[in-house]
Amino acid sequence: MEFITDYNLTGLLLGLCSFLIIGLFHPLVVKGEYYLGVRCWWGFLLLGIAACVCSVLADGFFVQTLLGVLAFSSFWSILEVFEQRERVRKGWFPANPRRQTEENRSRTEGGRGKAGDN
Repeated sequence: MEFITDYNLTGLLLGLCSFLIIGLFHPLVVKGEYYLGVRCWWGFLLLGIAACVCSVLADGFFVQTLLGVLAFSSFWSILEVFEQRERVRKGWFPANPRRQTEENRSRTEGGRGKAGDN
């Protein structure tokens, strides 16, 4: 860490790590929605809360900042999971054929929608 501070590389290293953390969440959102549907948002919420708590308890600016980036990337991913569902619905991403969607359930129930749709 001394080398990083001596050569004023903290900002660049934080930027690189932030870029990698944010970049990691895109495939996590896509795969999470594909295999679990939107219910995977709970995992992102719990990870975000845990990272927030750890950020407050951690010593050192660098670690606190990375945990903060992880926390808010997790919280942002909650929104992205629901938007990913819409992207799948529009056909921009493949749907998981093994996971039964609301649309598929209504077809197998004889075309009946939710209660109150009549």
